[in-house]
Amino acid sequence: MRVEIIKCLQDNYSYIIVDEKNQIACVVDPSEARPIINFVEKKKIHLKYILNTHHHYDHVGGNLELKEKTQCKIIGAEIDKKRIPGIDIYLKDKEIFFLGSSKFIAIETPGHTVGHICFYFDCDNILFSGDTLFALGCGRLFEGTPKQMWSSLKFIKNLPNETLIYCGHEYTESNSKFAISLLPDDKDLEKKKNKIKSLRKKGIPTIPTTIGEEKRFNPFLKVDDEEFLEKVDLKNMEENMVFEKIRKLKDIF
Repeated sequence: MRVEIIKCLQDNYSYIIVDEKNQIACVVDPSEARPIINFVEKKKIHLKYILNTHHHYDHVGGNLELKEKTQCKIIGAEIDKKRIPGIDIYLKDKEIFFLGSSKFIAIETPGHTVGHICFYFDCDNILFSGDTLFALGCGRLFEGTPKQMWSSLKFIKNLPNETLIYCGHEYTESNSKFAISLLPDDKDLEKKKNKIKSLRKKGIPTIPTTIGEEKRFNPFLKVDDEEFLEKVDLKNMEENMVFEKIRKLKDIF
């Protein structure tokens, strides 16, 4: 299984997953069709599926054109089936789906939207997190509650540390600045911020990240970390309230 990062729109990432053994592919969250079509035609790969994490236009905008062009099938959450254009296959929470020689588990992760799902390729240690978890950040709460989002993030946090995270946007540099604002004395975080800045100057994606890296540096995965809570003066609060507080700070940052 190979993952190709496809830049779309202004700061979106779509991902083409290639089963090299069978020369078939699927694409995660095609915000626009043309970059995907260009890639699969150039590589002579058959696009078999679209995987949608949620219904927002910048994740499904290429669905119908790609489906018409390639006759691929569109996969999404059963709970969100009325809002995903062209959907063919509906998956429930923890349902397993096979893609050639690979497989993934559909994980319901409400918060950013109520119908958001992630795609976890457990045998490959890869998670496509959409707009639930970003490198050093998490999605805004457009539909879900802080409790829902924190529950979703806790599930992701408990995946193996080596799990690669492919998220929906290149927000890492901005997220690193917010993380530093909370922990200005963290020298390792400062080094990470500088590395991210260097990558972005060169136009290099900061994705993928890993669960281990996010547990170390992402403030949204630290709301149950007593040392972090003491540093940001948020001790003796419920985890959901801590998460809500940090999310609101990021919203106005």
